Amino acid sequence: MNYGIAFTPLIPSPVLWTALAAIVVIAVLLLVGRPRGAWWRLLALGLLLLALANPSFTREEREPLSSVAAVVIDKSPSQNFGDRTNETARAQQALVDSLKKIPGLEVRVVEAGQADGETDGTKLFGAVSSALSDVPVDRVAGAFLITDGRVHDIPANATALGFQAPLHALITGRKDERDRRIAIAAAPRFGIVGQVQTITYRLDDQGVTGQRAKVAVRVDGETINERTVVSGQTVNVDIDIKHAGPNIVEIEASPLENELTLVNNRAVVAIDGVRDKLRVLLVSGEPHSGERTWRNLLKSDASVDLVHFTILRPPEKQDGTPINELSLIAFPTRELFQQKINEFQLIIFDRYARQGVLPIAYFDNIARYVRAGGAVLVSAGPDYASSTSIWRTPLDSVLPAEPVGVTEKPFYAALSDVGKRHPVTRGLEGSNSEPPRWSHFFRTVDTRNATSPPVMTGADGKPLLLLSRFGEGRVALLLSDHIWLWARGYEGGGPYLDLLRRMSHWLMKQPDLDEEALHLQVRGHDLVVQRQTMADSVTPVTVTSPSGATHELTLSAGEPGTWTATLPANELGLWQATDGTLKALINVGPTNPKEFSEVTSTTETLMPLAQATGGDVRRVVDGTSIDLPRIVPVHASSIFRGDGWMGVKMRDASVVRGVGVLPVFAGLIGLLLLLGAFAATWLREGR
Repeated sequence: MNYGIAFTPLIPSPVLWTALAAIVVIAVLLLVGRPRGAWWRLLALGLLLLALANPSFTREEREPLSSVAAVVIDKSPSQNFGDRTNETARAQQALVDSLKKIPGLEVRVVEAGQADGETDGTKLFGAVSSALSDVPVDRVAGAFLITDGRVHDIPANATALGFQAPLHALITGRKDERDRRIAIAAAPRFGIVGQVQTITYRLDDQGVTGQRAKVAVRVDGETINERTVVSGQTVNVDIDIKHAGPNIVEIEASPLENELTLVNNRAVVAIDGVRDKLRVLLVSGEPHSGERTWRNLLKSDASVDLVHFTILRPPEKQDGTPINELSLIAFPTRELFQQKINEFQLIIFDRYARQGVLPIAYFDNIARYVRAGGAVLVSAGPDYASSTSIWRTPLDSVLPAEPVGVTEKPFYAALSDVGKRHPVTRGLEGSNSEPPRWSHFFRTVDTRNATSPPVMTGADGKPLLLLSRFGEGRVALLLSDHIWLWARGYEGGGPYLDLLRRMSHWLMKQPDLDEEALHLQVRGHDLVVQRQTMADSVTPVTVTSPSGATHELTLSAGEPGTWTATLPANELGLWQATDGTLKALINVGPTNPKEFSEVTSTTETLMPLAQATGGDVRRVVDGTSIDLPRIVPVHASSIFRGDGWMGVKMRDASVVRGVGVLPVFAGLIGLLLLLGAFAATWLREGR
């Protein structure tokens, strides 16, 4: 119960203050002159002024409000290292029990820092603000953090906290912890295929100095460099970009004795390989209706450097035309097929037959080029089944089928069962209907002894498109020269652009078009595991998160040839997936996540802010047991720490539940006071 006096003047405040000034002047004159009854006059004037001020006696009924303390529990991945999870749980239980024993103190416990796949680092002070957002500043008793000390949103000063109360931190982990990590100092995002890119990394050892480690560098799982590195040493390593698409570079250091975790001993960089120019050699035979289909397609791609030769005049042709009237140039066979053959990513034979232009030895060069990793595409017509077919050269060792004749009849090209799964032909527009929604072809080259099943079939179910591998290289055989009908829009045309581009990129080893592949992708908040296969079933995939947790996923069938599964991408860093044969890696978020950059516990990061608020930072573990300081309520102090204790700032906040008001000069009481004062003045002066 609180008592007081309140004034509600009956006249404006300026008038009241003027009256007070006048009474003061009169009082001075009366006291100087000392007339009879001066004091009674002053009393009467004072009571009159007081009546105009209209005083009231007040009585307030107040209900005390509790002070509020926040306890924030760090649930970030680094809290899973060592015995920190157990230490955190025990410290939380002991701290909350101690706080709840303090009368008039409300305790709010919140968890923060959980991995969500988006937030880089441990954010605890946002949780402090959220926990106290509905609490007035004059009710905040303080905040406690149970953490390993690696917090990444520490305010610049105590004012930024938003309250004037102590901040305390209880640190899990041991002060003698040690850890090793690989830190990427500089890494390119892209690289030209065939060129070299440089990655700069550093070996960081925490808790020790002068240690040596064996560091291995792997590209797509193949070790390319091993060396011994000293703690703190910065190293450059050159990476040869061998193919388009992601080139996964792993840099892994050998373990440090008794280190906290092995999670950050390895760093991964994904360098996207891009081709500066795709060098393609197109050799066309005698002119035909679809001769320009391949040329137009390749010339429309700015990334393709096309060398195109058309054999219009074979050497045996002698018609007497003067040389100076010919606009043809000599075919540089030796330069192209012997000296510079390995500079081409793809060689295309478009209805080419032996015409005496290429010596037989050069076909042997082409076969070796394929086995060494090159690519050849044969767009065949009747020439392939003729006596001058390129099959009847040393190139037959890398061609997927032997020609035996030609079938002339209209048919719809169709995807085979294999073709419905193959990345080159899977999902071609118009392939899902029967017959397919594209135009007829009218000619098929018959073959036998195919080395691989066809992905597309032609007349009477005969092979139309064969995709085969020979050694390190790849070969495609298109057994019809009527693809130009699709390009010209005959009967509505067909998806020739998709088909020919996919086929070309498969030949040039585009990773996305591999028949057997394991891919990881991030879509929104999910990690998508995709298995691409020609088989009827797939084995489960084991996914390892950045913190080392493993998940075994059973994949579900999607469109033909693909199997997928998803799980939350709730951690930043390197994710790995393997089915025992194939392996995939993806980095979620920044290259060096803050959560794993420094994982040893520390009291230093939070100490300046805690001491600025009068709080303290102490370790939870003393030796082998949990040792928490006493929690003491403090009512008036700027220091809330001491030897073996931590304090909370207890507040005197309250809320008014009822108010009583008694006016002094209201009614009969006020009238009697005024009349009594004036009567006393009159009586005194009448004597």
